Amino acid sequence: MMPKVLGVGSAVPARRIANADLQRRVDTSDEWIRTRTGIRERRVLGPGESLIDLVETASRRALEQGGIEAAALDAIVVGTVSGEYSFPAVACQLQQRLGLDRIAAFDVSAACSGFLFALSTASAHVRAGDFETVLVVGADALSTMIDWKERRTCVLFGDGAGAAVLARREGESGVLATVTHAAGALSELLYARVGPRGGFDDPPPPEVCLKMKGPEVFRWAVRCMEEVALEVLERAGVHVCDVDLFVPHQANFRIIKALAERMEFPLDKIVVNVETYGNTSAASVPIALDEATRAGRLSAGDLVLLVACGGGLTWAASLIRW
Repeated sequence: MMPKVLGVGSAVPARRIANADLQRRVDTSDEWIRTRTGIRERRVLGPGESLIDLVETASRRALEQGGIEAAALDAIVVGTVSGEYSFPAVACQLQQRLGLDRIAAFDVSAACSGFLFALSTASAHVRAGDFETVLVVGADALSTMIDWKERRTCVLFGDGAGAAVLARREGESGVLATVTHAAGALSELLYARVGPRGGFDDPPPPEVCLKMKGPEVFRWAVRCMEEVALEVLERAGVHVCDVDLFVPHQANFRIIKALAERMEFPLDKIVVNVETYGNTSAASVPIALDEATRAGRLSAGDLVLLVACGGGLTWAASLIRW
């Protein structure tokens, strides 16, 4: 029995922040941002919006695509570092939004790798027979942790949510292998302290804003994602040339391009949407996967490689037969 992906869905805020908007706030330009990151705009939560709204929308879209009723779920696993509360978990909030009760619901904290850590956790439970059907979500609102006057970070991040429905099914399609890693010794490269949240119109205090050593994170991200991608392929007994679609974390187009070159993987088989959404952290991979699915880029039997790297540092990969 395999943990099969039955449906995917995603959601982003309506509010767009273009590079020109940031140019009026910090010493930057559209050319500077696009050259260094590939980003043209990003979505951020607006007045009256919350992360749980995006999580619910993405989840309902995944359930609808998979033809699954919410009542059929046995568990909810959410990868996030930006829930509105320390507790309850975002997963528990989602459980309530979906009208459910008593089923397992918990969050996984792995920053930008959050969705893949959640997918790995859910897949293991499904394989073990603990759960039959699991809703897996990756969601973050890093706009609430950003110093919007710090150009090295404010140009990078956006908000969003993505979801996938996993179910125990017979056959060869499903999550073939997952690999997760972490290095706490590198935590000073990318972190955010607990404190009051803000937003684009009302940033949080500088001392609790996200801090990042960009060049070091760039180097580690390329290295770690290449290593974990090759590791998951080896575990599944698959070669790079057998992969039909590559869905990497959407942090920076230069990172994606460097990763593609190191793995000798063609760019036309890689999903890239960083120019539209920026880095949406744990939501990055599932949003890209959802867009690829709805664009018809996946067919039954295709091999899909997912990979991410985030604060912690954490990095992970998953190989799925569609």
